[in-house]
Amino acid sequence: MYYSEEVQDEILALPDTLAARYVVLTRRMVALGPNLGEPHTKAFGEGLYELRLKGAEGIARVFYCTVVGRRIVMLHSFIKKSAKTPRRDLEIARGRTIEVKHANP
Repeated sequence: MYYSEEVQDEILALPDTLAARYVVLTRRMVALGPNLGEPHTKAFGEGLYELRLKGAEGIARVFYCTVVGRRIVMLHSFIKKSAKTPRRDLEIARGRTIEVKHANP
């Protein structure tokens, strides 16, 4: 599930090797649960996780959260350009996590 159509479009527009990695890891998440552990996922607390994608074109991150019924909601994605996660991207993901959790108590 996606936070919005815009988020879905951003993820689907990732470069080929990153998109392929996204497909492989999300299938694994459906089968095994949302937290695959590092190096594939990283927990940020309060139900917010980061899916870590690495491919020939670089590195991307997709923030997601879980809601009641074990549904996974993709919240935000970005191409990583520095070692540290940009504060703006983390704030967007945290804000959307709160919105999703309030809409699905």
